[in-house]
Amino acid sequence: MADIIKHQGIVENINGSHVMVRIVQTSACAACSAKGHCASADTKEKRIDVISNDASSYQPGDRVIVFGELSMGMMAVLLAFIIPFCVLVISLFIFMAIWNDELLSAICSLALLIPYYYILWLNKTRMGKKFSFSIKPID
Repeated sequence: MADIIKHQGIVENINGSHVMVRIVQTSACAACSAKGHCASADTKEKRIDVISNDASSYQPGDRVIVFGELSMGMMAVLLAFIIPFCVLVISLFIFMAIWNDELLSAICSLALLIPYYYILWLNKTRMGKKFSFSIKPID
């Protein structure tokens, strides 16, 4: 059960097999009594599109639990942050060895991220299937 991320949410909209669920994501210290004096206590509302075969059994306003695998979060961090960081650092060292010009090397290293994120954007439907959530009604 430790490999599953779950959040309570409220069904907002149902469109065919797509169920739009609103969750409130809070930081660990959002419930602290000193949160009014601290800048790190925050809450965010997020909307998650869940594809469900039994979407017709839900109504707007229903309270549900949204489930996702922990590996999805790890893969998202890898694709969005770790791989681009490695591309940036490695290409910066390579360009510095070739040109010995810091400004040009930095600009070219940053420019390499454009095709990377463009490729991710082109594959968004394929990744959307991999990053899928499921829901269950709260009893």
